[in-house]
Amino acid sequence: MRFLISVIDDLSNSGTPEEMVMINAFNDSLRENGHWIFAWGLQAPETATVIDNRYGANIETGKPLFATKEHYSGLWLIEAPDADVAKKLAFEASKACNRKVELRPLH
Repeated sequence: MRFLISVIDDLSNSGTPEEMVMINAFNDSLRENGHWIFAWGLQAPETATVIDNRYGANIETGKPLFATKEHYSGLWLIEAPDADVAKKLAFEASKACNRKVELRPLH
């Protein structure tokens, strides 16, 4: 099964050097245990724009979908045999990045 772990933050470019050490160690653990698919950080929400070209509408908002203090600042795509293992990994991810995370299964 595949899962998305989204990092929830209220700052931009907030990973401290100490946090990056922990994140890199978590990433290494994911790789070593066969859970790694992909991980990446995201730019600040101000850089986002919503695009809607349904029926040729050609609409661009120039802003993120939600105007909230908290936003997604990064993500992991992981492979896990079941939801319990994925949840355990999400708890480890939260500790490693020192942020809240959201866990969601992929279709």
